[in-house]
Amino acid sequence: MRFKSYFTLALTMTLAAAIPQTGAAQKKLFTLEDLNFGGTNYRNMTPQNRSIVWWGEEAVRTDADFCALINKTTGRETRLFTLADINQWIGAKDDNHRVKSLRYATFPYAKQSLVLVENLTERMLVDWKAHRVVWRQASALQEHTDFAPASRATAYVRDHNLFVIDGEGRVRQISTDGSREMVYGVTAYREMFGIYKGTFWNPDGSRLAFYRMDQTMVPDYPLVDVDPDSMAVLAPEKYPMAGRTTHEVTIGVYDVKSDKTIYLKVGNPKDRYFVNIGWSPDGKTIYLKEFNRKQNEMSLDAYDAETGDKRATLYTERHEKYITSYTSVAFLPWDADKFILQSQKDGYNHLYLFNTKGEMLRQLTSGNFVVYDLLGFDKARKRAIILSAESSPIQSNLYAVDIATGKRTLLDNGRGVHANIISPSGFHDRALSPDGGWIIDNYAEPTVPRNIDFINLKTDKGTRYFTADNPWKDYAEPQISSGTIKAADGRTDLYYRLVKPADFDASKKYPTVVYVYGGPMTRNVDAYWHYRLRGWEAYMAQKGFIVFVLDNRGSSDRGRDFEQATYRHLGTEEMKDQMKGVDFLKTLPYVDANRLGIHGWSFGGFMTINLMTTYPDVFKVGVAGGPVIDWNWYEVQYGELYMGTPQDNPEGYAAGSLLPKAKNLKGKLQIIIGMNDPVVLPQNALRFLKECISAGTQPDFFVYPGEPHNMRGHQSVHLHERITQYFIDYLK
Repeated sequence: MRFKSYFTLALTMTLAAAIPQTGAAQKKLFTLEDLNFGGTNYRNMTPQNRSIVWWGEEAVRTDADFCALINKTTGRETRLFTLADINQWIGAKDDNHRVKSLRYATFPYAKQSLVLVENLTERMLVDWKAHRVVWRQASALQEHTDFAPASRATAYVRDHNLFVIDGEGRVRQISTDGSREMVYGVTAYREMFGIYKGTFWNPDGSRLAFYRMDQTMVPDYPLVDVDPDSMAVLAPEKYPMAGRTTHEVTIGVYDVKSDKTIYLKVGNPKDRYFVNIGWSPDGKTIYLKEFNRKQNEMSLDAYDAETGDKRATLYTERHEKYITSYTSVAFLPWDADKFILQSQKDGYNHLYLFNTKGEMLRQLTSGNFVVYDLLGFDKARKRAIILSAESSPIQSNLYAVDIATGKRTLLDNGRGVHANIISPSGFHDRALSPDGGWIIDNYAEPTVPRNIDFINLKTDKGTRYFTADNPWKDYAEPQISSGTIKAADGRTDLYYRLVKPADFDASKKYPTVVYVYGGPMTRNVDAYWHYRLRGWEAYMAQKGFIVFVLDNRGSSDRGRDFEQATYRHLGTEEMKDQMKGVDFLKTLPYVDANRLGIHGWSFGGFMTINLMTTYPDVFKVGVAGGPVIDWNWYEVQYGELYMGTPQDNPEGYAAGSLLPKAKNLKGKLQIIIGMNDPVVLPQNALRFLKECISAGTQPDFFVYPGEPHNMRGHQSVHLHERITQYFIDYLK
């Protein structure tokens, strides 16, 4: 009898396992190899995309193995050539001479059947109709390359020195004193001002503006390289801290024809910021914005590119706190005497039309919303094409702005986020065609992984080209929602993302982790796919946690007053808003308020420790990555922009330091850093540990040898497994 009962039970269990289940039970489970960018399966778990470049007004798909012409009204593709074709036509005989991929091929000349490709030794123009190479240029050992299609000259850096190789292959060495202390041709300002390179060709490729950064007066921070098999060696980083001597930047102009270099006569003081270099349409005048060191005064100045003399100051702006205006002037293609300047002088970033005399003709956009970017111009209808938050603070949508009347026309569906038009790298040139006749609209919505449309600016109508499948459709997706709560000021709406397990049960109590960044220049919640969910949040939900993300005041894209609420006291207002988020969580019956955790990186690491030591009875477990501990030790541009200097704001710096709070630590805190972090120096975490030792508190500490501010490659999988396990061990 016992045997029969056992057999019956076993058979029942086997049959139950064989029957297809419904809901989350039949879905696959995620791993960090799926969800983390360093994972082995991550590429298959992100929505498919299409790389598209412009060939004049024609659109070309550039895949790794082929290039195809796209019919913009039907979406059909016609193969132009394959990777094998290219390698046959260039006569490639080995790996050094083979083009490895066509993903980054470009088509620089409208109506000419020429594609620009590169291997390890050369860049080449290949005529795909004639099946031959029509032009070659050496490219070996070149860094920070900048190709000028009009002249076929290329600027590049080698051993810290700047070179130009002209269209005929003649190499010119522009600088000879390049070193890690005297740097040429790279961005001079740590990408703080929307600058991602250090060379700027004029329209016809005859002159090159470039940055020279003198760091001889900046002290070395002693990072160490532990990779050598023998004794470790120094790998110092030039690091100007807030309130201290900073590097000096000058702007050179190299003339290819005369083979001469001049420097702009910007005068004194030298510790100013010279940013957003732009050229006049005739290539004879350089426009740049000049900020004082406090970054509360800005001028737009014009310089003669032949002599370096200042021609005029066209515009000035001042604010009692600070100014963030980080875009170049944009000349109207049909009128070389008029340009658009972007400014948030009325509280939101908007477009203003000026003439070259410095007279403001009109404000083109206005309202309580941010214009993210000016993508270019519709030449035929004389309109500016912009990306803005007019529809919603967490969306970005495409509009056409009539230059004469200011009338705005919505060009897309009014939903979602246009992910490949506004991007972290800041490059938007592939979105709008050169003459402004077409837009590639690559967008997502919370429930739409990716759609790509071609918008015809003659009719303002779009045609669907590509729809990506949901790469998570076979997995147990978490439940994701978004909403608003009021900030600590009682007036301002703050947007949040709430992530629940796939098998969420409202009758249960869940441990909950707040993921926080909280700092300037970024935000975490928008109307992208899954509300911009990070893969780690889905992994945590699968492990039985709820994850909550809130964009507090001080984060980006909500206007000047919203962003400046934290001025001179970073960490104070942000914590007030994050605690309003905690109050909201405590109203949810399924959130276990006795099991609250917090995690963040960089500014988020600062916020994690700040919240854990300011509210030690609220947060039981925290993981702080790359945390700023004291703003005295942060770099000069960012630190002084948001905090002033330690000399003129000692109270703010004292209030923002976490060192005195080390004694307040009660919960379990793990601090993680990259040993060679050049952004948030290791000194921050180490000094906090020293204070904890003195106070008798007990944080945990983990370091990634040789890693910078963020873990690279597969080490990121290891990192996030470690973060997850810490919460499982101590919060669950």
